[in-house]
Amino acid sequence: MTVDIAKVPRSEWSPLPFEGCVGVQDKVLVREEDFFIAMLRFPPHATIHEHPGVNDTLVVCIQGEGFTSVAGETARLRESERAFWPASVPHRLWTEDTTMTTLMVERPGTGFRTRGLAETPGSPPN
Repeated sequence: MTVDIAKVPRSEWSPLPFEGCVGVQDKVLVREEDFFIAMLRFPPHATIHEHPGVNDTLVVCIQGEGFTSVAGETARLRESERAFWPASVPHRLWTEDTTMTTLMVERPGTGFRTRGLAETPGSPPN
């Protein structure tokens, strides 16, 4: 058996290439036909514009804090919290006076039946 080690698709921070995104940088860590993971970095006053996504998406705040909106409802997103964005529903992610780093996870065609909250048997509760 050989250990499978490979470079990630995009290991360097680069600006998100979408119109309406301001100040946000990303790294693409995994890109498969049915699975996608990216890390997003937000300086103060950065934003990903409101848009509907093609897939269900989980966004996990791993450092700092910011805001998200889903279908017009706004909430603060803090370190160790996750937001769920259903497919085809407008959503947005941004910072005001803080910084934030997130992981964005998508499973095209599969989605997240338990919205990323399923417990693993035998794991301690949070």
